[in-house]
Amino acid sequence: MPSTKKRITTYLTEEEYQCMTQAAVQTGLSVSEYVKRVCLGHSVTSTVDYQAVLALTKANADLGRLGGLFKMSLSEGSAGNSSPEIRSILKSIEISKEHMVRCFNALVEGFSMRQQRKPANENSP
Repeated sequence: MPSTKKRITTYLTEEEYQCMTQAAVQTGLSVSEYVKRVCLGHSVTSTVDYQAVLALTKANADLGRLGGLFKMSLSEGSAGNSSPEIRSILKSIEISKEHMVRCFNALVEGFSMRQQRKPANENSP
């Protein structure tokens, strides 16, 4: 049985095609499904945003655990005897903090790119 679906053909520059393909990948949709949803005004959610939020949540939890370990080390009163351990905990906290900042910046960049792609009339209140 032949399909009753209609096909639309459009012409894009290489830059437009790359932008559309990248946007489709970020949503986890095929290019065809992505274009259809955007053109029909349906919601399109980015999996990149969810991944960034998840990474930020994990980094925040890591910082909480590391902060608890650090506090416990200091409260034991043997801070002078375990200086390498304290330095290691501080380094782990710093690495987690840097990871969280990178994830946050990626999330903000994604939101910024989305705002730039919106038509002018969508940005007005």
